[in-house]
Amino acid sequence: MSSDHQASETAPHAHKPTRKRKRMVGRDIHESHRVSTSLELLFGLTFVVAIAAAAAQLHHAAAEHHLASGLLGFVTSFFAIWWAWMSFTWFASAYDTDDVSYRFLTMVQMVGVLVLAAGVPQAASGGFATITVGYVIMRVGLVALWLRAAREHPERRTTCLRYAVGVSAVQVLWVLRLLLPASAGLPSFIALAAVELGIPVWAAKAGHTPWHAHHIAERYGLFTIIVLGECVLGASNAVAGLIATGGWSLEVMLVGFGAASLILSLWWVYFLVPSGDALHKHRERAFRWGYGHAFLFMALAALGAFLGLVADQLQAAKAASPLHVLSPTYAVGLVAIAVAVYLLLVWWMSVHVTRHAARLNLVWVGSLVILAGVVFAVWRGLPLPWAIPALTLAPASVVILVERGIAKRPERFVIR
Repeated sequence: MSSDHQASETAPHAHKPTRKRKRMVGRDIHESHRVSTSLELLFGLTFVVAIAAAAAQLHHAAAEHHLASGLLGFVTSFFAIWWAWMSFTWFASAYDTDDVSYRFLTMVQMVGVLVLAAGVPQAASGGFATITVGYVIMRVGLVALWLRAAREHPERRTTCLRYAVGVSAVQVLWVLRLLLPASAGLPSFIALAAVELGIPVWAAKAGHTPWHAHHIAERYGLFTIIVLGECVLGASNAVAGLIATGGWSLEVMLVGFGAASLILSLWWVYFLVPSGDALHKHRERAFRWGYGHAFLFMALAALGAFLGLVADQLQAAKAASPLHVLSPTYAVGLVAIAVAVYLLLVWWMSVHVTRHAARLNLVWVGSLVILAGVVFAVWRGLPLPWAIPALTLAPASVVILVERGIAKRPERFVIR
């Protein structure tokens, strides 16, 4: 990631249907019709398993009222998932050659993702060996790509070498971290995570890689959709559980409609922000925009886990089972918090990258008030099936008011 306004030093190279090796000289940042490749889409899909595993562990922890420890394990696991995805995404935006060597090293990283996913359940209970091995495998593939870019793109040789050296060094530290006592686990994680986040900043001081703004925005949008898949899974479990315990009913329709409309509204809110155009005009805004997505993705994945809690509560209430019965307010409250964090982050992202003249603070604050009101209503006795469609009013209100604003006063939404 970077903040320069210069085009790549080299002309764009056409991607012909051949696997002949190409020089990794950097893509043109103004390349037209730059979209995600089929390999990038496949690479993104490998993270579905890892995200699902992290969300499942959070769901189990929250259901057993171990929310604090569950969130800690979730955050540490998700950081590894997100950072591995993000590192490859920004590299691919600048240096994707789509030749045999590039595809093979991408496959190595995909293998690492699968190993990491297998280690997520262990990480939730404090065992980080498997997840570390998977993480290291991914980084080995990425380091090899950075070294190739350093060799073939002399204009950015120092930048690429800094990435290769920095990533390699911190992987050694992650492995050595396994030798530390359990009491040092969290402090060492925070320290090494900070080092990981600092590597792109340090590398960019030697020159910026030629990443493509619209391509990056599309990749982030697609990953948002992947994480929204966890919400779809939670909603599906809620509907399926109700049908299994009581057949079709008004409650099933309410939960199904509410969950589907909530997911659609959250998707719509995200794509209200013209991130691609904004980053193309202001590349210097990319760092905070890219890093801020970590918490946005976590909020969506957590939402999927907490919708699973609602499903548990609905099934337990329908079956009159005393096992794993949760307070409706607890379940809905966690869903509302996840939605609130997501909306706050999209709000911040919109303000940061667009800086348009529209003053929408009351719109976003109003959505948070709606979420709080729904939780209060459930606490006062609102039936749980009605809570899901009620929660949808928060993001839906943002969508309606912003879309109306864009239609009536488009000049106020110009990127500045």
